[in-house]
Amino acid sequence: MQLLKNILNTDLGNIQEKVIDDHRLDSEDGIRLFESPDILAIGNLANLVRERINKNRAYYIINRHINYTNICKNRCKFCAFSRDNDEEGAYQMSIKEILDKASQIIHEKATELHIVGGLHPELGLDYYVEMIGSIHERFPHVHIQAFTAVEIAHFADISGMSIYETLKKLKDAGLGSLPGGGAEVFSTDVRKELCPEKLSGEEWLNTMRTAHNLGMRSNATMLYGHIESHKDRINHLLKLRELQDETGGFMSFIPLAFHPKNTDLKDFSSTAGM
Repeated sequence: MQLLKNILNTDLGNIQEKVIDDHRLDSEDGIRLFESPDILAIGNLANLVRERINKNRAYYIINRHINYTNICKNRCKFCAFSRDNDEEGAYQMSIKEILDKASQIIHEKATELHIVGGLHPELGLDYYVEMIGSIHERFPHVHIQAFTAVEIAHFADISGMSIYETLKKLKDAGLGSLPGGGAEVFSTDVRKELCPEKLSGEEWLNTMRTAHNLGMRSNATMLYGHIESHKDRINHLLKLRELQDETGGFMSFIPLAFHPKNTDLKDFSSTAGM
C-alpha cells in the first residue's frame, strides 16, 4: 500500500484514483502512462486490475505452430518472413505435409494448433478449407486457431466471396478461432508507410467483428517499436476496446515487440517492453 500512497505524489495520482474506482482510462491517461518513467507504479496499477478480474488465477495453452507457406504477394517493410514464389528459401506445404507436420508436433498435452502463412497468389480457397477439414478430421480433440484477418480478407478476395461467407465455410470445416496478427498499428499514416498493400485497420476490425458474430473468438495484437507514436498506440488500443465492448470476442491482447533484423527497417534499434 505504501507504493500506492507514493503514486499519489506523482503525475499518475488521478490515474490511480480511476483505477481504484474502476473507472475507464481515456486517451490522455494512456499518453501519460506511456510518457511516465515510473514503471513500478504503472505495473502496480496494472496488477490491481489483474487481481480484480482474475484473482490469483493465470491461464495458458499448450499449442504448436505451423506456417504453411512463406510465399506472399505483400511486401511489408517490417517483415523478415515473406518470399516471392521463385525466391530462394520460398516454400509451400502440401496438405499431406501439413498433416505429417501436425502428427510430429502434437502430443497428448497439446490443445491447439496455431496456423498462419503468407498471402500466396496462386492458392485457392479450396486449399485452405481442405487443410482445416483434414486437420479437424485427423485431430478432432485439437482446437484449430488459424488465419489472421489479413489472410481471411485475401481468401475472400481470391474466391469472390464475402468475409462472412469465407469465415462460415472455414468454420464449417473445423476452424475454431482466429489469431490476432496483421493488426500492426491501425494508424492510416503508419500503414501507408509500412504496409500499404495490407488491409486497413478498419477492415481488420470488421473482419474480426464478423468472426465474433459467427461465434468464433480471436486474439488481438499490436506491433510496437517502429515508427508509431504513443498516440498511435493509444488509438489502436481504444479501437480494440470499442470492438470488445461490442462483441466480447477477444480472448487476449498480445503486444508484439518489433524485431528489425533482416527487415527493411534493419537500422532501427530493437525494442522491449519498457
